[in-house]
Amino acid sequence: MKSAELFTILKERVANDQLSWTLDRQKDIANVRHKKLGKGMTISLPQVINRFETKGDAAIQEITYTISETFNAMERESAGELPGEQHIYPVIRSTSFPEESREGHRFLTSPHTAETRVYYALDAGTTYRLIDEKVLETLGMTSEQVQEIAKFQVKKLKTAVKEDHVAGNVFYFLNENDGYDATRILNESFLRDMKKKVQGDMTVSVPHQDVLIIGDIRNEAGYDVLAQMAMHFFTNGKVPITSLSFVYENEALEPIFILAKNRPEKENDKK
Repeated sequence: MKSAELFTILKERVANDQLSWTLDRQKDIANVRHKKLGKGMTISLPQVINRFETKGDAAIQEITYTISETFNAMERESAGELPGEQHIYPVIRSTSFPEESREGHRFLTSPHTAETRVYYALDAGTTYRLIDEKVLETLGMTSEQVQEIAKFQVKKLKTAVKEDHVAGNVFYFLNENDGYDATRILNESFLRDMKKKVQGDMTVSVPHQDVLIIGDIRNEAGYDVLAQMAMHFFTNGKVPITSLSFVYENEALEPIFILAKNRPEKENDKK
């Protein structure tokens, strides 16, 4: 599939007279803008095409759904229909993720690890809106209040995991597809409970926002499996976070660089 063909398909499937579409052939992106609100979004066409080659039409359905729900959320926000504080959650993003909105408003964030950063979102049911300075002002709340509410909300998220055994190692997958799978890495009691189950080294991976992987690494082969697994999820995720994994020790997360056929090298031990 070519970018121009994908552009036409997306434009046809997202039927909304309020949206204007522009194809930037040089940058290989689609710019979609809401005429009334003056807000928009940019879509990397090659990324969608790569997912299409793997998932088929489901990849196009996902991006059209995202486009529609994003602009629906913008319209609700413009109408003053922001959800209340019970809908505030933290989300995990890469440290390379933008720190301000397209309108130039800084997002509310908190430090997490060398690879990840915590953002905060207002959940609107089918999508969520990252909280920036403007949204914070609209809510009439302080950044500390939002952070405390979000910390409490994390504990309410389901933590059911699926178990898989590979080469003598155990991997636990959390995949609720609620937009907050990676967010569970902030649930300290959940991590402590998982630590009690683990017999070997405990690793935690958040390759993209819709999965969290806990590893019970019992032999060296487990690290090779983990590296391949994390990279696969990172490459195929809609919102990639990091292909690196973390060792969970003493209730702290340490980024590790997995070396084939060897034990992991902790970041602060790297020379």
